[in-house]
Amino acid sequence: MMAAHTQVFEGERARLTSLCYHMLGERSGAEDAVQETWIRWAAADRAQIDNPAAWLRRVATNIAIDTLRSARRTREIYVGPWLPEPLLSTEAGDTTHPFELAQECELALLWAMERLSENERAAFILREVFDATYAEIGKTLRRTPAACRQLVSRSQKKLQDSSPRFDASPNEVADLTNRFFMAVMAEDFDAALQLLSPRSIAISDGGAKRRAARRPLVGREEILQVLRSLYKKAKGEAGWTTQLALANGKPALLRSQHGQLDSVMTFAPDQDGRIAWVYMMRNPDKLAGYDGPPHAPR
Repeated sequence: MMAAHTQVFEGERARLTSLCYHMLGERSGAEDAVQETWIRWAAADRAQIDNPAAWLRRVATNIAIDTLRSARRTREIYVGPWLPEPLLSTEAGDTTHPFELAQECELALLWAMERLSENERAAFILREVFDATYAEIGKTLRRTPAACRQLVSRSQKKLQDSSPRFDASPNEVADLTNRFFMAVMAEDFDAALQLLSPRSIAISDGGAKRRAARRPLVGREEILQVLRSLYKKAKGEAGWTTQLALANGKPALLRSQHGQLDSVMTFAPDQDGRIAWVYMMRNPDKLAGYDGPPHAPR
């Protein structure tokens, strides 16, 4: 029979994994942080812990903060833009456990949170995603509740200043994705251009292992010029297929060549319903977690 302390931890594992993924934007980093949390939980004097869930969340958050600080030093020398790792699935709720809860974290939000400090990010996630009290956040970050309230407010302001929306429904994203994809397939590039916001930004991550833009593409003309070039290049090569799946719970285009997943593309709209943010993941290390063939989400 599973020991009581193991049962308690396993009951929290999915939430801890979601928390650490929100903090780090990486599967392996989240898994490592949760494993370290387990090691500390197993060695803790649990008789002194009156609220195991809060204790585990506090420990996991601080491990993730330390991991994020180290990861950011690595990302400073990353080749090209760094993007968070997608959680790919065929339909809502289909992401492999224990990342089922983590798939609710939008890629656009993960990207935008990169502009926050480690403490701002932790305070924002604990408050807005996990509904923690300011007293709990203060205990986690060793700050007063008032200081944590300021951290959350500052984080919200920074995120509001970014162009993509984080509240678009899957149906809205699916409609925008289909319209843009059909316009490109029909080579109606004028229609495709109108679906992009004038202030849109496209970011591609190849991780120095696949070809990708070494800087963000800014403005719809530049974005469409690059996408148009990629489309024409693919037309001249055999074995390309494009299908619709889900990336972090939102519709995404998965492009494969000869059955090998090559890239993931997803969009986030602006307030006017046009594409404000384009995510293009080509780094094979960040696509390795997807095993099955993609299918259109229901």
